[in-house]
Amino acid sequence: MNSNKNSVERSASSHSSQEDERRLSELRNLIDRVDREVLGLLNQRAQAAAEIGVIKHGAVYRPEREAQVLRGVQDANTGPLSNDTVVFLFREIMSACLALEQSLKIAYLGPQGTYSEQAAVRQFGHAATVMPFQSLDEVFHQVESGHCQYAVVPVENSLGGSVSTTLDLLLSTPLKICGESHLRIRHQLMTHSSTENLAAIRRVYSHAQSLSQCQQWLSSHLPQVERIPVASNADAASRAASDPESAAIAGELAAERYALKIQAKDIEDSADNTTRFVVLGTQEVGPSGSDKTSMVLSAPNRPGAIHKLLEPLAKHGVSMSRLESRPSRTGLWEYVFFVDIDGHTSQPALRDALDEMRAQASFLKILGSYPLSTL
Repeated sequence: MNSNKNSVERSASSHSSQEDERRLSELRNLIDRVDREVLGLLNQRAQAAAEIGVIKHGAVYRPEREAQVLRGVQDANTGPLSNDTVVFLFREIMSACLALEQSLKIAYLGPQGTYSEQAAVRQFGHAATVMPFQSLDEVFHQVESGHCQYAVVPVENSLGGSVSTTLDLLLSTPLKICGESHLRIRHQLMTHSSTENLAAIRRVYSHAQSLSQCQQWLSSHLPQVERIPVASNADAASRAASDPESAAIAGELAAERYALKIQAKDIEDSADNTTRFVVLGTQEVGPSGSDKTSMVLSAPNRPGAIHKLLEPLAKHGVSMSRLESRPSRTGLWEYVFFVDIDGHTSQPALRDALDEMRAQASFLKILGSYPLSTL
């Protein structure tokens, strides 16, 4: 009896295994067919992009068009791929198509392995040539002089506030803001590849801001370990790469660049830690349908001047999303105001509001109208 039962079970198991193999074969054949179709469609897209480049007399990066494409694919996405994954894939496709005509050179604040490099690659894709420079002044200069077509620079952090050097440089540069990107800051604890566990760590290197953003985790998991602030997270990663008793706090890209082992992921105290980066270039960007305008202005030194200066925004129904004051550096106790508003300067209501503001302001400079971040 038992012999017959075992025989039936073996037969059922064999049948199930054969069914699984048959289904696996069908699915693999389907993937092969889809891959060939995708490849053919990608080449069709690349050909169309190349023809556009001929009509436009050279490859042209169009931030407003890119934003429209990325919003469109997110709206059309039904899963199972997430919108973040879809945006990543299509940005890489657009990057590769543009590189057929011209590989863009993108300046960022180095060294390699920083969040600024991560933001630059995320914005322009891996087909672009991203180039590190030692200071934000030099990053701006590279685009102003034409050595690079664009720059990606940090402008504010949700925890640390504004990047003052970027704001000061925006006051005087002829460059325009062409786009923006919001990068979620995820701190990783990384060590030399030979380091086996946390008990071997004697010191942790990182930028002072990153150390402060991981205090709770460090106090809980490495309470006795020395914390050493350095110039950048990339510098921290470089030090950890040469010392098995050291660790660094940095982004995943730094681990890749310096061949480090990630010992603990996402150790930041705040899950909302985000840095806003802006893209700088020489071009005026057309409307994308969902845009932001940034400007800097100053008001005459008299009572009620700021209220009167901003009043046209409310009058014309224009929403203001950011208002920040900075010393003007032109006189004692004189300030300029950085303002972000919803919409594009081509829109009649916004244009009318700006005309009235110019009549009231002692200084007003439009930094750029550009698409809202798609990330």
